[in-house]
Amino acid sequence: MFGNLKVAAIGALFLGLVAAAGSSIAAGNVDTHTNYITFSRSVALPGVELAAGTYIFETPTNAMSNSVVRVSSRDRRKVYLTAFTRQVERPRNDRGKLLVTLGEAKSGSVPPVSAWFPIGDSIGHQFIYGE
Repeated sequence: MFGNLKVAAIGALFLGLVAAAGSSIAAGNVDTHTNYITFSRSVALPGVELAAGTYIFETPTNAMSNSVVRVSSRDRRKVYLTAFTRQVERPRNDRGKLLVTLGEAKSGSVPPVSAWFPIGDSIGHQFIYGE
């Protein structure tokens, strides 16, 4: 019973936090993705907290691996994270609309971004957090 309530609460939190600015840019390489994602409140990534605002999530064109993700400010002046990620399948019932998933957080804590799913891709990038 409490598991269903927790899932529902996480889903409601997700919907309230993330608004996608439906942007996807392929920069000369079909394996390169850029999405502008707007958060209505703070979220966390490994080693960094992002304030409410719009950020660029992308796989860099010069990366040796498609598992590298870079998160930067909307104007690209500040890079907040460049990290290796794990590939993860997009949830089957998503229909390509989900951009990020959020993990659980203690009350009053900032929720962590669990994974980013580039627009139109069936494979996403799961962020790796330390213990």
